[in-house]
Amino acid sequence: MAEQERPPRLRKPSWLRRKLPTGPVYEQVRSLIKSGALHTVCQEAKCPNQWECFSSRTATFLIMGSRCTRRCRFCAVEHGPLEPPDPQEPAKVADAAKALGLRYVVVTSVTRDDLPDGGASVFAATIRAIRGRIPDGQVEVLIPDFQGDAEALRTVVEARPDVLNHNLETVPRLYPAVRPEAEYQRSLKLLSRAKALDCSLPTKSGLMLGLGESSEEIRDSLQDLLAAGCRLLTLGQYLQPSTHHLPVERFVPPDEFARWRDIALEMGFSQVASGPFVRSSYHARDLYLHA
Repeated sequence: MAEQERPPRLRKPSWLRRKLPTGPVYEQVRSLIKSGALHTVCQEAKCPNQWECFSSRTATFLIMGSRCTRRCRFCAVEHGPLEPPDPQEPAKVADAAKALGLRYVVVTSVTRDDLPDGGASVFAATIRAIRGRIPDGQVEVLIPDFQGDAEALRTVVEARPDVLNHNLETVPRLYPAVRPEAEYQRSLKLLSRAKALDCSLPTKSGLMLGLGESSEEIRDSLQDLLAAGCRLLTLGQYLQPSTHHLPVERFVPPDEFARWRDIALEMGFSQVASGPFVRSSYHARDLYLHA
């Protein structure tokens, strides 16, 4: 049977077009990342905010390589042969954060299901290295689900990040299409376990909109996050990285994102970043400080 033709991609609306900032600061940050053989999720995931963030001396460090063991159908991070984590990477990330003058450092990773602890010990080492180089700074980690390994999560929590972030990404009905190797309930359990391990640890999560979810499904997922103890929330527009990824079902207007922010705050979230360009680490420091 002939391969079915792909539906035409939706045309981006005016609110998703923006001028890309450049200049010496942007080039300096990009050069520092390249010379340190580091990775950022800004670049690997083709984040639409990378020019803005680099130009304001911020970046989200991507540890444990640039290739992932999973094939999420929304994500631009590559899948392929994996190398062992670089034992010097925590120190390199800390040095780069210090050189950039950061006071709030966001660290995430590819998913490394090939490692015994999913890379939890690398997260912990990176948190400690940053604390050593920037004693008065804050560290937010955006972690994978560690395949539900409670001890791996404990390793990260005991390193005492200032914020622990783990994204649901979408509503449960869409998991088989969007995140076929992940589990909705497993992600919720990770967030609730983190609060059980340290009730003072702020937890954060996020959803992409525009994948075909209904308003009722969004509300249900927000309620699930609240029940898991999560109080920091990000809501952003899904953007198709390439023709090989899931298509955008709908572009959500800015005023609808604003309404979802109001709804989430009324439901009980303490701080919400909601908008077409919002990503899990976008303006992360502001979200944390205003919580």
